[in-house]
Amino acid sequence: MQDRRGRTVGVIDDDTAVCDSLRFLLEAAGHRVHAFESVDHFIAAADIPGLDCLLLDQHMPRVTGLELLRRFHEAGQRLRVALMTGSPSPQLTQQALAYGAAVVLEKPLAEQALFAFVEGAEP
Repeated sequence: MQDRRGRTVGVIDDDTAVCDSLRFLLEAAGHRVHAFESVDHFIAAADIPGLDCLLLDQHMPRVTGLELLRRFHEAGQRLRVALMTGSPSPQLTQQALAYGAAVVLEKPLAEQALFAFVEGAEP
């Protein structure tokens, strides 16, 4: 059986408390975390070696999570992404999945759903 720990996870959320709690949970489970407070900071970091998946907040200033997903889709990016939102809707979910999101996770995140996404990412 393949070990699903030790993933490299990107987190983009403008709420530092969310970034900190996700970092704590994921690092305690043996994952590496790169947290960013905005899409702009993520883009400025350029290439993150070995990034397995991305947890992406929907509601952020300037560039929303859905907008970044659209950019990924248009550029042919194949990064595994979970869109996180406190206000899910069928329309948002449909758009996110159409742009290549693997899943839409409702905030507050259920720990089981979080780890299912992260540990389900291909190495």
